Amino acid sequence: MINLETPRKQRALIDQAHQLAMNMLRPISRKYDRAEHEYPKELDMLAALIDGVSETGATGGAGASGGRQGGAKAAEKKEPRDPDAVRNGANLASVLSIAEMCWGDTALLLSMPRQGLGNAAIAAVASEEQLARYEGTWAAMAITEPGTGSDSANITTTATKDGDEYVLNGEKIFVTSGQRADSVVVWATLDKSLGRAAIKSFLVRRDNPGMKVERLEHKLGIRASDTAVITFTDCRVPAEDLLGSPEVNTKAGFGGAMATFDNTRPLVAAMAVGCARASLDLTRDLLERAGITIDYDRPAQVQSAAAAKFLQLEADWEGAKLLMMQAAWMADNRKPNSLEASMAKAKAGRVGSDVTLSCVQLCGTLGYSETELLEKWSRDSKILDIFEGTQQIQQLIVARRVLGLSSAELK
Repeated sequence: MINLETPRKQRALIDQAHQLAMNMLRPISRKYDRAEHEYPKELDMLAALIDGVSETGATGGAGASGGRQGGAKAAEKKEPRDPDAVRNGANLASVLSIAEMCWGDTALLLSMPRQGLGNAAIAAVASEEQLARYEGTWAAMAITEPGTGSDSANITTTATKDGDEYVLNGEKIFVTSGQRADSVVVWATLDKSLGRAAIKSFLVRRDNPGMKVERLEHKLGIRASDTAVITFTDCRVPAEDLLGSPEVNTKAGFGGAMATFDNTRPLVAAMAVGCARASLDLTRDLLERAGITIDYDRPAQVQSAAAAKFLQLEADWEGAKLLMMQAAWMADNRKPNSLEASMAKAKAGRVGSDVTLSCVQLCGTLGYSETELLEKWSRDSKILDIFEGTQQIQQLIVARRVLGLSSAELK
């Protein structure tokens, strides 16, 4: 049975993440928002600390990578477990700790060394041999193209087999950590005529000939995180760096690639939950300083308009958090979570934008000025409703799952 209270064994990890967010990320948040594209050197020490905590094995995963290192399968190898037993494992630990870190700063979390979104793709589809070989790599993920948007099944970057190598050609945009990461997980098609089933993931290293970072984007939010445009021109990749099986199974369709999103969408939901929580906490303090009390023992309709709005925002936030935890818990317990991952991402993305913008409005001039971080959080949160599949794409996926319809039947 699922229990959506914070697991007792993970409270120490969550408390550590909160302390890191409060004492290390929050103080440098504004500095790196203004210094766009400048690497936050303070993160090197933080990454080393997270690595040390993870290596002890006491936490079940720390930071942004905990849910990407094999999750329940890895734990199962160490000790067989009762199939009816309930596990609170690396996925749940990761989303809870990520939410705390994003309470400090979302962009800095995305900039953390060795915590790239490409690591989720590696964990989702790589073979056991590849998992061991890529251990410790910092992998960005390159999916989006100029003409594809959220339709990742329409990828045009090609991968052509040539002896013991694949030759990649194409362009990728909005690659998070595209300049800083050690490697990039690139989605490309082996054969356009076979549709989405032929899309595979390749690990391309920084020194692979033919890969070039063309430019870094200037963005509305998450400005501390570098976002790159990368081109691949006759880029040669060893065949052993195709993640998972090279076989094209038209019956299996897009399943292998979509498993990546089942890993990453709860993580993005966690980012939105953490950013929104930061806005709510600060807004409550600012309202109380202005003499507006939030009374949890009285109905919202008999309180001030500001208090009633705040209570509504908190209720929405709580729903997003619970959906995020459900998706992660299902992954830990080896339950298919594609529907729940999309529900969590859709709810948290929308709620994150609504909460942060509403908090700006509730706090008036303090919310809109750079005196506080509220305006920054409203800018940062918007991307969390866009990347890893927009709000509209998530709703479409949920509708297909609920109605039992294919992508061809419901577009």
